[in-house]
Amino acid sequence: MTAKEINELSPVEIDTKVRENREQLLQLRLRKQTGQVEKTHELRSLRKDIARLLTAAKAKKSVKAA
Repeated sequence: MTAKEINELSPVEIDTKVRENREQLLQLRLRKQTGQVEKTHELRSLRKDIARLLTAAKAKKSVKAA
């Protein structure tokens, strides 16, 4: 996801995306342990997406609180 796409999401949608991405990351990690992952770069991209989503969520909370 791009930053522009993330900024257009509502806080509830961001939380949902974070949960979905964390679940996907868990599944990829489990598959990696068994040697079933061919595209290991997906792990890194999921971690970065989660970080972007959490950053956007925190920014929206601080704007809302101010």
